[in-house]
Amino acid sequence: MDEGDEARSLRTATPTVFFSYSHEDQKQARPIINALQQAGYTVWWDGLLTGGEHFSQKTATALASARAIVVLWSKTSIQSDWVHDEAAEGHDRHCLVPLSLDGSLPPLGLRQYQTINLSRGGRQVGSREMRQLIEAVAALHERPLPPPSPRVLGIGRRPVILASGAAAGLAAAAAIGWRAGLFAPGEAPPNTVAVLPFANISGTSAQDYFADGLSAEVRAALARNVLLHVVGQTSSDMFKSRREDAETIARRLGVAFLLDGTVRLAANRVRVSAELIQGRSGFSRWAQIFDRTLDDIFSVQTEIAAAVTSALTREVAKTTPVKQAGETTNVAAFDAYLRGRADFALAAGTDTDHSALAHFEEAIAYDPNFGAAYAARARTLIAIANQLAAGEKRQLLCDEAIETARQSVTLAPELADAHSALAYALVSGRLDIRGARAPYEQSYALGRGDPDVVGRYALYCAHTGRLRDAEAAIDRAKDLDPLNSRTYWDIGSIKFVARHYSDAISAMDHALALNPRMANVDGYRGYCFLMMGELDKAEAAFREETGPLTRLPGLAMVAKRRGNAPEARQAFDRLVAELGDNGLYQQAEVLAQWKDEQGAIAALNRAWAARDPGLFLAGQDPLLDPIRTNSDFLRLLHNLGFK
Repeated sequence: MDEGDEARSLRTATPTVFFSYSHEDQKQARPIINALQQAGYTVWWDGLLTGGEHFSQKTATALASARAIVVLWSKTSIQSDWVHDEAAEGHDRHCLVPLSLDGSLPPLGLRQYQTINLSRGGRQVGSREMRQLIEAVAALHERPLPPPSPRVLGIGRRPVILASGAAAGLAAAAAIGWRAGLFAPGEAPPNTVAVLPFANISGTSAQDYFADGLSAEVRAALARNVLLHVVGQTSSDMFKSRREDAETIARRLGVAFLLDGTVRLAANRVRVSAELIQGRSGFSRWAQIFDRTLDDIFSVQTEIAAAVTSALTREVAKTTPVKQAGETTNVAAFDAYLRGRADFALAAGTDTDHSALAHFEEAIAYDPNFGAAYAARARTLIAIANQLAAGEKRQLLCDEAIETARQSVTLAPELADAHSALAYALVSGRLDIRGARAPYEQSYALGRGDPDVVGRYALYCAHTGRLRDAEAAIDRAKDLDPLNSRTYWDIGSIKFVARHYSDAISAMDHALALNPRMANVDGYRGYCFLMMGELDKAEAAFREETGPLTRLPGLAMVAKRRGNAPEARQAFDRLVAELGDNGLYQQAEVLAQWKDEQGAIAALNRAWAARDPGLFLAGQDPLLDPIRTNSDFLRLLHNLGFK
């Protein structure tokens, strides 16, 4: 078919996509139009107009009948009144899909939708940007992505293999398939699943938090089922923007199945497309579209969890999803909670922590019985307090965190995270090590499927001398979240406490491989080399460390071991000058390694008076071994609650 035949054919079809652009950009626009047509959509663009046709009438008719309005923004199209009007129509009808040809931003008033940037080579067929365009258009047509043929395609951000003819609405078939043995397991146990981060196709990056939060909530709902083994969030999130195929992802995560999905928010409606993919083959085994009002978002997350578990276990298929401990049925509260979690996860300093705190407080204001929001608020208060120097303001924040965590436990006594938040607040806020044991034990009893809860429990056990319990718990956390850099940091910390320095270094190396920007890991590698007597390696590790809390003490210790007293004193003075009372515990570690017993005890007493949270490490810290038998030190350990 030549171009003229194509034009005549498309003019007789009802257009489903209206393509708006500037005439100056027609050459660059044509490959994009072709991509949409190859995906199975009828596209109207003004190149289809023939001589004698009334431009305004044809344009208005095509615009009114289109299900998606794709606008190609550029330096020239921004100046076009026609393009402005057509984009405004898409905006008002919530069917706008904006593209940027050269990096230009849409005009003010039209920036609420996320713009797909084609300026970095994204116009090629099969590119990530072209796939995002097809996804957005597919969502507006309320149908699955068009399957050209069974081949590797980038669904969302991760290629998976689509089976030709796979349709939505197969929840019942999934359960039947399970009973019939269609879900034959590969090497991974058949009850293992990873929930990949859902893709936000709402057209605006401002909704990313919602898609991330919804996938996290579905993951948490699945994890509460004792019959399932669900990979933790951090490991799953490793593949948020990767392009590995389904088989590779499943193999790396050690699971039999992957749950993938997309989320689209428009006005007061949410559309969630979920797909269960068999890791061994990469084929879709179940898919369903959940189209609800935003008020029904809680039913969506429980429906997805129930549908997936029904495809994996008969027992869960017989149960009815109910509101879980600590959850809310208030949409505004849930939205604020998700925003707070997104900010807190950034861990970018006081600004994001304060923003997270404001969102958690907003969630509590909307729903005063939202137990999970209280737990999150408590952890955030401690994070803010720990960034402050010792003093009255810090103590007030810590007291408030403890009270908030207690409210969480009262409201949601079956919520593992509530007990974990209380235990963490007691240790960090008051150094109440004895008092933290009961809530830590309860958190572990309730939350064995949550790698964060399990990891915090493991560290508590290690630093209170219960190494066997710590190793058992951290092994479980690693199974739950095998690609979480924080888990390997925890493993290294436990090995360090156990004086297994070589093993600790291996774990820390693994943590850095997963997250090269992780703070204090190089510092602890340096401590391990120091304790092994390998001073050159220790110094190299300390100089790689960006955080002063371990870099400066480490350099002071290495210099002293080498007999360079002036250099050692210079590093110690920098520690005092830069960190002040926030580094009292680290000062004690340096002085203990210098064999200055009285100086170390004096620094520890000042740390105790300031309630320095670093003292939680004192019970098992190898760096304090030179003063381990000192009677004043033993008295301090007793006051802290260590046996």
